[in-house]
Amino acid sequence: MRVSAVVISHGHAEELARSLPALSGQVDELLVIANIPGSLPPELPESVRVLENPRPLSFASNANLGAARTQHELVLIANPDAVPEPDAVEILREFMEEHPRAGVAGPKMLYSDGSWQASRRSFPTVGATIVRRTPLRYLFPPLRWQRQHYLLDERPDEPVPADTMLGAFLLLRRAMLDEIGGWDPGYRMYCEDIDLNYRAARAGWERWYVPAAVVHHEYAAVVDKRFLTRHTLWHARSMARFLRKHPERLLAR
Repeated sequence: MRVSAVVISHGHAEELARSLPALSGQVDELLVIANIPGSLPPELPESVRVLENPRPLSFASNANLGAARTQHELVLIANPDAVPEPDAVEILREFMEEHPRAGVAGPKMLYSDGSWQASRRSFPTVGATIVRRTPLRYLFPPLRWQRQHYLLDERPDEPVPADTMLGAFLLLRRAMLDEIGGWDPGYRMYCEDIDLNYRAARAGWERWYVPAAVVHHEYAAVVDKRFLTRHTLWHARSMARFLRKHPERLLAR
């Protein structure tokens, strides 16, 4: 199976200068979507194709656009600050070949200092989201009180099933994307990866965390640092959309 990679840039020229050389030799096709002017470094690997948007689109819309403009059986969606180790894509690709019902495969993610990142998570609950996105988190720190959501007590060394994983670096089966209708462009920002994984699960597709594949990712986590910003509002709207689409999650614990 061959891999098409789509990297979505929104003013991340410096990050792309590091991530594209690490990624370009690992994939069969590499498309960079420049979502705004100034998104690209001055030099790009020769194999890179560029698509410049006339106007900014949401992450989900860009992911769909990238999938439509590429051709291979596997579609890698990556953030510009996600830097894969030399064998990361090959490990994920081989896993997908060996598991035909795997619709999504995600790597182990590390921060730039080498520390572990909680990229594999359980599907969110309403109560946990309220704690994370309000001043309640000062009383109940999410990384202490939401161990189940962040799966902090699980750091597997072998592939394990996942509810959902961060959308910063996901290898997706094109057949799955076609079946579930791709990413939901109604999400302006945030929760689109959760929604994708949730719809994949409901359609019977497996999602796997494959820790032998390692990707370095800084993960800005903007909404975890300040309240009452536009990002907080976008996250709240996205979670509301997720719950409208999947009301059974209102009762999840």
